[in-house]
Amino acid sequence: MSDLEEKISYHFKNHELLEEALTHPSLSRMGKVRRNYERLEFLGDSVLSLSVAEMLYRRYPNEAEGELAKRRAQLVGREAVSQAALKIGLDKHIHLADGEENIGGRANPANLENAMEALLGAIFIDGGLSPAKTLVENLWSEELAKMIEPPSSPKSELQEYMQKLGKGLPEYNIIGTSGPSHKPEFTIEVKVEGHKSATGTASSRKAAENIAAENMLKKLRG
Repeated sequence: MSDLEEKISYHFKNHELLEEALTHPSLSRMGKVRRNYERLEFLGDSVLSLSVAEMLYRRYPNEAEGELAKRRAQLVGREAVSQAALKIGLDKHIHLADGEENIGGRANPANLENAMEALLGAIFIDGGLSPAKTLVENLWSEELAKMIEPPSSPKSELQEYMQKLGKGLPEYNIIGTSGPSHKPEFTIEVKVEGHKSATGTASSRKAAENIAAENMLKKLRG
């Protein structure tokens, strides 16, 4: 059993799945490998979301759907997922091309998030949902325990504000991207009924949307 398998308390029957889950796309772009973690990441994203949703459903039996959704959004966000990856030392096991390694790809939160989700996808394929859920429970339970109240964000605040006014939901669109591929900047525009748009720029789409929402709230509240 590898060091990583010991840390996650799961032994793969098919080690090719584990290798695929640990392979960054930079290697397949260079033609050094055929598969990378992107397909497993796609699957693992849903495995993580379902596992976290079930944890929240059981832990908060009297909480409304909207409050549970806020909690889930934070627990499956990049910061939480990348931190979970670091708990098991996943950064040390990702296979990277030299170029990606040299620009700090091993510590890139996006790479950690993607590899963590791919690992969950690989476990799901190899052993089913149960061991994948067990790993999520082990890695996310501490973060869940810290979450006393449902988290709030400018996006959720703006949505609630518009609903109280009887208006339509805010609409978010990417209006610009800049920077190198390993460190992009996104500019997001948010539109709401009856008001001029507002924008936000950040290194992730989610963060840019929140900045745009915050700027829109400032406009609405005067």
